[in-house]
Amino acid sequence: MFQWRGGELVPTITDEGEAVRLLAADSWLTVDGSTRGLELHRQRFTAAVEAQLGTRTPPARELESFWHAVAAMVPAEGRAFPRVELALADGSGAPQLRARMRPAPPTRTSIALMTHTGEDPRTRPEIKGPDLGAMLDLRGAAEAAGADEAVLLVDGQVVEGATTALLWWNGDTLVTVPNWMPRVSSVTELSIRALATAFGTEVVEYLARPEELDHKEIWAVNALHGIRIVTSWIDGPIPAAEPGRHDRWRRSLDALRRPAT
Repeated sequence: MFQWRGGELVPTITDEGEAVRLLAADSWLTVDGSTRGLELHRQRFTAAVEAQLGTRTPPARELESFWHAVAAMVPAEGRAFPRVELALADGSGAPQLRARMRPAPPTRTSIALMTHTGEDPRTRPEIKGPDLGAMLDLRGAAEAAGADEAVLLVDGQVVEGATTALLWWNGDTLVTVPNWMPRVSSVTELSIRALATAFGTEVVEYLARPEELDHKEIWAVNALHGIRIVTSWIDGPIPAAEPGRHDRWRRSLDALRRPAT
């Protein structure tokens, strides 16, 4: 753990008993010093800080210096999963910019889903960070039931996974949840949409009920795993797959990695 203080990242020891409220957070997978969409992560985190702090937002040059300092710490070899945070600790009086340098968890290519049937626990659905604990609790409940991820519905329609964005295929058309729907803007989804433009693949936005995804190829995507193909959905639709498509797009997405700067 590092805290931004006096224009540099200072190592700090966290107090496990200290109550910390995350105001914003962002994380990404780095492989041998290279990352997908790092500039998009920077933009998302900066926008979250500005949304949370308003007129108290640090100057743009300070946020940029913080970001470059974090990028400079990313290891040039191996797999890492850094996270940047804007956090408010008890007694601190002011939000702190922090960074965590973490080893990357194992990644997977497939995923099992389960629909969350309770209340929507999100308080700031468009900002990554404030609801991270609640989302991880939802994912934990899904894991306890034999799935890997919980799917949130609003008015019975698919919005997002607890830690993923959801996309699906209608024939050769890629379908995403509409951008106007309150949810975290997924960097991986944006990267996939950019690939679709390059490939000449049509992309449409649509709000779907889970049953409308029956026998369609469904993807759950995020920065850690990239694209995971949905192989099952507890009490939900039966997913399908076009042979080879998932692997082709995963390889193309991985090819977007660039050195951290």
